[in-house]
Amino acid sequence: MHNYTNLNELQLSVLSEIGNIGAGNAATALSDILADRVDMTVPELKIIDTNEMVNILGGPEKEAVGILVNMTGEVEGMLLFILNKEFIKSLINVLLEENIESFEDITEMDLSAIKEIGNILSGSYISAISTMTNLDMGISTPQIAIDMVGSILSYPAAQFGIMGDKLMFIEENFLSGNDEIKSHLLIMPKLESLNRILESLEVC
Repeated sequence: MHNYTNLNELQLSVLSEIGNIGAGNAATALSDILADRVDMTVPELKIIDTNEMVNILGGPEKEAVGILVNMTGEVEGMLLFILNKEFIKSLINVLLEENIESFEDITEMDLSAIKEIGNILSGSYISAISTMTNLDMGISTPQIAIDMVGSILSYPAAQFGIMGDKLMFIEENFLSGNDEIKSHLLIMPKLESLNRILESLEVC
């Protein structure tokens, strides 16, 4: 397998199911964090190029928060969550009872809270992959970047450009009360790890 464009319909369907389970885990975790019921729309898995990803996220100069974790163990690669300002503000307001107006107001304590959210969301997807594949997996401490979308995407694009210009991307909407929280997740296993996942699921 040379890049993600080689995935067939069955393989994409199975990977989408992992995304569904991971998103369900994430919705449950967010419910606990927000102390409120969190529902979700059906996540959509896409194979897209970097430029299309930038456009979906609002353009290269759109400000966002990127939470990146490295997958370790039998599956290696990266998970990158890209979250909008409103989502981060809501979480900080709930967790720390702070009313922040802009990213410039974020403190070190706020960043620690965001890292914990990254741990929880990442763990939701890692648990889904590990449970379905029986592969031993772990995650690194989250790294956070508050920057423009183009800058946030430049790092994984540089790391994974060797595999082609395509990215595996899950978009999901979490619904809490009258609020809609949109999450964008890039799942980037190394190619040998992607093959290991597909072999474990018997769809290689």
